[in-house]
Amino acid sequence: MKKILIINGHSNKDSLNHAISEAYKKGAKSNNAELKVLNIIDLEFKPFMSGFSKDIEPEPDILKAQEAISWADHLVWVYPTWWATIPALMKAFIEQTFLPGFAFKYKKSKKFVKWDKYLTGKSARIISTMDSPPWFYKLFIKDPGYKTMKDILNFCGIKPVKRTYFGSVKTSSVEQRKQWINNAEKLGAELK
Repeated sequence: MKKILIINGHSNKDSLNHAISEAYKKGAKSNNAELKVLNIIDLEFKPFMSGFSKDIEPEPDILKAQEAISWADHLVWVYPTWWATIPALMKAFIEQTFLPGFAFKYKKSKKFVKWDKYLTGKSARIISTMDSPPWFYKLFIKDPGYKTMKDILNFCGIKPVKRTYFGSVKTSSVEQRKQWINNAEKLGAELK
């Protein structure tokens, strides 16, 4: 049975992103997946990184998030693309959660930076909404949000990292948004 963690990076629970998360969850449940949902907005943690120290214990909600990430086989990140990349709150969450000792560990090396990847064997799906058409985002803006997420997750051993974009939200109709929600449910049912 596949264990899936849905991580919602939107700061509003009444958002299209929340509806997409719920639809993915519904689809995955129909295929008997084990599920956990993490809404970043519900977590209490410092929204800034002040440096890493082995002597400072991560905050309780960050420890719970790390446990959920360790538990999961597949991470589903649902978030809006804002200013061409991931939301600031989600970036802060990643900085506080994907720490050395949990997600990776640097090795001593004289010439190159080397590290152990502690989250191997996991895969990820990114589902992101955006105001630009996805083809425009990929072709002309060069897909910086996906590149950032893929690099972070690959750095820790998570691969493959696949993506699904829904846009343009700004010019979409109610029917188009319903179709995106249905597509998210199908992704969940396929456990992708």
